Amino acid sequence: MYEDKTLTCRDCGNEFVFSASEQEFFAQKGFQNEPTRCPACRAARRAQNGNGGAPRQMFTVICDGCGCETQVPFQPRGDRPVYCRDCFEAQRQNRF
Repeated sequence: MYEDKTLTCRDCGNEFVFSASEQEFFAQKGFQNEPTRCPACRAARRAQNGNGGAPRQMFTVICDGCGCETQVPFQPRGDRPVYCRDCFEAQRQNRF
């Protein structure tokens, strides 16, 4: 059903292949437009967006599950429990 297509990157002008498997993936995700950037330019753009490559600010907290000290990537507000990675996964498994 899908065939490889050669597209031109709008940023660098290089040609790249939009493979049949990528086209199928795009269709499954509901994407209606073909990519306009090559994989390298897409990766560079993703890295540039976000926080500019700066390390994420981490906050030291005490886990409400096991009491160990851990770091989380958000500022706890105090109105909800905060868990370490292991306790968070255990809580998540118990929900389903």
